[in-house]
Amino acid sequence: MAGSRWPVASPGRRRGPELERAILDAALEQLSTVGWNALTMEGVAAGAHTGKASLYRRWPSKADLVADALRTGLPQIGEIPDGGSIREDLHLLCVRTRDVMHSRAGEALRSVLHECDHKQADRFHGLIWSGLHEPAQRLIRELVLRGIARGDVRPDATGPFVVDVIPAMLMYRAKVCGSEWGGAEIAELIDEVMVPLLRA
Repeated sequence: MAGSRWPVASPGRRRGPELERAILDAALEQLSTVGWNALTMEGVAAGAHTGKASLYRRWPSKADLVADALRTGLPQIGEIPDGGSIREDLHLLCVRTRDVMHSRAGEALRSVLHECDHKQADRFHGLIWSGLHEPAQRLIRELVLRGIARGDVRPDATGPFVVDVIPAMLMYRAKVCGSEWGGAEIAELIDEVMVPLLRA
């Protein structure tokens, strides 16, 4: 109504966690569309509908922003419920690990490693270790011990290389061979490599 003393409402400004989530999501979107080399703070700010200053207040550099976006964007493997056998337990772990690798953040992380220089590569390799390899190795160790207690894994299958096989194979076949890990490939890895390796 003309002359009304009530102000017209304006959209609220995003602040704090809401704005940070929008920025990190925009960074992942930029990585998936233009890659590491072409990603800019200006482009991320535009994608998040905010000012560039909002980014620099939180992240001093592009590398800091991208590392945070990848770290927070990687899904968790999660705990593996007892499936009744080492085969079922490891199969579920493989499926979840593959899903992390093929998530938007996982794909972006691998593409960043192909593009960035050696100085930054060490930092992003650390993200792969903390976000994927270390959790997978911890879970495999737990599953092997569970299998030993259950009686379907040999008692001496506790060497350090046992926990490396699945993460190493998944990463090698994806990165070096460009292979996808479908259900048949995962079953083959479990049935022809892991179960014979661990069988009691």
